[in-house]
Amino acid sequence: MKLEVWNDAVNLFELVYNNLSTIHIDLKSRSQIIDSAQSVSANIAEGYCRRSINEYLYFLNVALGSLGELMTRLIGLHSVNIINNEQFYNIDEFHYKVRINY
Repeated sequence: MKLEVWNDAVNLFELVYNNLSTIHIDLKSRSQIIDSAQSVSANIAEGYCRRSINEYLYFLNVALGSLGELMTRLIGLHSVNIINNEQFYNIDEFHYKVRINY
């Protein structure tokens, strides 16, 4: 896909996935974080493939919600020192890049 926001969302997923591979958290939390990260690009793609602008906008809003869920979960991990400052700020910086492209 040529959508810049979709490419950024895929890169955000990769960043989150790679950072999670270096930390020890329970499988449920890991799964929820990975799922929310992957949902961002998936919903952008699904909306892009729909036939109406209203559906496209709906799925962009769903993707934005997934982005919020992802960051909420990561803020929680950061607040209990499961992910360090560098990991958190790298992801947070990329999160803003995705958000700005909306």
